[in-house]
Amino acid sequence: MARAAAVTPPTRLPATGDRSGAVLARLQLMVTRKLDGLLQGDYAGLLPGPGSEAGESREYRPGDDVRRMDWPVTARTTMPHVRRTVADRELETWLAVDLSASLDFGSARWLKRDVATAAVAALAHLTVRGGNRIGAVVGTGVGTYARLPARAGRKEAQGLLRAVAGTEIRPGRSDLGALTDMLNRPPRRRGVAVVISDFLAPPQQWGRPLRKLRVRHDVLAVEVVDPLELELPDVGVLPVVDPESGELHEVQTSDPRLRRRYAEAAAARRGAIAAELRTAGAAHLRLRTDRDWLLDMVRFVAGQRHARTRGTTR
Repeated sequence: MARAAAVTPPTRLPATGDRSGAVLARLQLMVTRKLDGLLQGDYAGLLPGPGSEAGESREYRPGDDVRRMDWPVTARTTMPHVRRTVADRELETWLAVDLSASLDFGSARWLKRDVATAAVAALAHLTVRGGNRIGAVVGTGVGTYARLPARAGRKEAQGLLRAVAGTEIRPGRSDLGALTDMLNRPPRRRGVAVVISDFLAPPQQWGRPLRKLRVRHDVLAVEVVDPLELELPDVGVLPVVDPESGELHEVQTSDPRLRRRYAEAAAARRGAIAAELRTAGAAHLRLRTDRDWLLDMVRFVAGQRHARTRGTTR
């Protein structure tokens, strides 16, 4: 006999009106302590971009960008050398934050929306600690967008975080392609662009705007994932609600063939997302609602710093 699914409610940040209070302050404290512990010393950006200021030369390594060859040093030493560059210190970082109804979901410790908010907090901290400016465009529901101007300073970054955390999620799905394209308008000098989403919209919708964005900026895609989107547990009849349409469905999860097909389809979808992000040339960070998202972000930043030290661009 099929049994109803018993789902433990996920831990989440308080309701909209309380998100800018003590919980957000605690979240920012967590971010500050952990990321500052990693990023002690000279300022290092979120992405190992090519920078613009010339630095010292070093010997060429496989994978280095040949456009950075230091020909005078190469000729003098008879060994291939590349010119290291120092990343710009006064950059502008823009976030495209997708708060479609599908983000208001979670089967683990956090809701996807909470992980997206936490990513904004971490990115804001990484940006303003170097004196840079950060702005955002936020999409929620169909055709609903808000633009938060780029400003420097911790107080301004906290205001941006409160605005994102306090955004009301509306029914429907944002057009992720249109949201991403908003980072291309108006044209800005080279900087960092970050797209935060579950990327459940078809890749053909957002792939081209992302490639266009990569022409001018260093791009990071933060993909927010819940474990229930990857595989179904064997819990009998599982009632599920589509957060974007409100439709209720009952899924018989005790069927192993259904669970296998679901996992295969989910893996294919995530593979298509990863492939589109690679094609666009975007760095890819996946954060899960059932993992320590801050630890995953720390590891990502550490990997980017290692890439910078080695002189590689990715």
